[in-house]
Amino acid sequence: MKVTLSALDTFESSFTPLVVIELAKDVKDETKEWLKNRITMKKKDGGAQLLFRPLLNKYEKETVENQNLYLVGASNIRLLLGAEAVGLVKECNDNTMRAFTYGTRHNFKEFDDNNDDFLTMAERQFIIKHELENLRARDEKMIPGYPQAKLYPGKSLLRRLLTSGIVIQVFPLHDNEALKKLEDSWYTGFNLKYQPIDGIRGYFGETIALYFGFLEYFTFALIPMAVIGLPYYLFVWEDYDKYVIFASFNLIWSTVILEVWKRACASMTYRWGTLVMKRQFEEPRPGFHGVLGINSVTGREEPLYPSYKRQLRIYLVSLPFVCLCLYFSLYIMMIYFDMEAWALGVHENSGSEWTNILLYVPSIIYAIVIEIMNRLYRYAAEFLTSWENHRLESAYQNHLILKVLVFNFLNCFASLFYIAFVLKDMKLLRQSLATLLIMSQILNQVVESLLPYWLQRKHHVQVKKKVQALKADIDATLYEQVILEKEMGTYLGTFDDYLELLLQFGYVSLFSCVYPLAAAFAVLNNFTEVNSDALKMCRVFKRPFAEPSASIGVWQLAFETMSVISVVTNCALIGMSPQVDALFPESKTDLILIVVAVEHALLALKFILAFAIHDKPQHIQLKLARLEFESLEALKQQQMKLVAENLKEEGGKEKAT
Repeated sequence: MKVTLSALDTFESSFTPLVVIELAKDVKDETKEWLKNRITMKKKDGGAQLLFRPLLNKYEKETVENQNLYLVGASNIRLLLGAEAVGLVKECNDNTMRAFTYGTRHNFKEFDDNNDDFLTMAERQFIIKHELENLRARDEKMIPGYPQAKLYPGKSLLRRLLTSGIVIQVFPLHDNEALKKLEDSWYTGFNLKYQPIDGIRGYFGETIALYFGFLEYFTFALIPMAVIGLPYYLFVWEDYDKYVIFASFNLIWSTVILEVWKRACASMTYRWGTLVMKRQFEEPRPGFHGVLGINSVTGREEPLYPSYKRQLRIYLVSLPFVCLCLYFSLYIMMIYFDMEAWALGVHENSGSEWTNILLYVPSIIYAIVIEIMNRLYRYAAEFLTSWENHRLESAYQNHLILKVLVFNFLNCFASLFYIAFVLKDMKLLRQSLATLLIMSQILNQVVESLLPYWLQRKHHVQVKKKVQALKADIDATLYEQVILEKEMGTYLGTFDDYLELLLQFGYVSLFSCVYPLAAAFAVLNNFTEVNSDALKMCRVFKRPFAEPSASIGVWQLAFETMSVISVVTNCALIGMSPQVDALFPESKTDLILIVVAVEHALLALKFILAFAIHDKPQHIQLKLARLEFESLEALKQQQMKLVAENLKEEGGKEKAT
């Protein structure tokens, strides 16, 4: 008799699998039973009260190699209670955005007791992740079957299982039908159209949707720069004094687009509910370790680590290592200039077409070396930041981003600054900038999307052949999906994607008056980047867990900092032009003072523009103010009710006496 994956002899057979937990192959049975009990146990008893079952039942394990894969889901009521616990914000029938509560569920738009689609699949998976991460040790001193895996009250069980190697990975499942609909409206056909940002948010969550929204916005914002830069490139190449207008436009453009993005971002995240979502107190990150103690804020038992030890690690180890890497990057840069001088010498001696091509070879090699160094340094930065032992995930991310940004900025732009302000060779600057920009875009497209997609397709074919041989014994549709997805790469977040856009923004804005065509190349790249990144999210990596976000975070500050630096570099380049230099033949001091004065005036204009453009549209400000007012009124009424009840109790006691 053919046994199907859904034919389970438990009451849990009908639940929709949302999350997969993969255990190590040699995990003991008592550990599996303990984990199952903790996941399915009632909340009041310290469990997560979720649905849990193995991917393969006891009959199917006889025909298929034993896979330690388990499916996790939840009833609709449990998910709604979880939505209240995590503070999800939904739209009410009166068009306001409010935190969802189960008791007032009928006040929310599109809610129906028989409708399972009130919560998106991404939200349901986020709720399950939250519940699994908040499974905490109670009286257990160790994980059953593993005496070396110590536990203490309040410790996150899932994090301990992951760090002990008992749990290999936890990932959300794709919804193949919903994914196909999203792909059809997103990137199949390669048509020039707006992205379905709300659909991306519904499937992948707000963090991913904000990245694609910013990518689309930034691409369209580059078009005016590309259109204006094209005639400058074609007709007035050497007249640097005419680039004053272009550089001034660059200043206004870079300021306005970043401020307008804040407004667009606020409108989107208000509509999604994350702008008004209350932030919970951050738990310690998984890798944080220390001596067990009591947190003075929460009163919970957790590891404590002295801050002075962390500071010693940062200043005595991390900082010197970063400086050493920066020195090594500059050393590689000087080798590149030696190669440039050699290629130029060969070309001047022979002057053939082959040697003309040879002039571009050093820049191409240097661009490849830069990409390799950036990736190697990223691994080192992650190791160092983890070793520094930051308690909060936000602190870990901030220190990691700072390390990576400093190195990437120097590695990618140091040679351009050296050519511009030391060698003062504008022809070589244009050539190097064009080569670095184009090569970095090509390499990123290949390494991030095309190569992983090709490898994933090969693996997909192998799994299909393996599963075909099993179809005589099981209905392998779900089995095949889980096996395919568990072998996919893990999407590590939007860090690399934002970093790529930041470097691109630097290439476009820092030296715009020397290479106005940079924006046009960036636009062409980003139109393909949208499709390749979409392909990467849908077909190359596992589905990431949704993460609520109200903005692009620290990257907004990074882009604004880059735009400030671009004002300084463009003013300096214009001041160095022969036409401007000829106006001050006797006193270079006057030229420097005038350039500095203009630069300060432009920076002042930039900050005035940033101040004048509000971060949130007025209608969003009014809605947020009204929501805050209503919250205060509700708090007052609650306090008055408590006072009235206390007075009533005291009056009853007096009558009794």
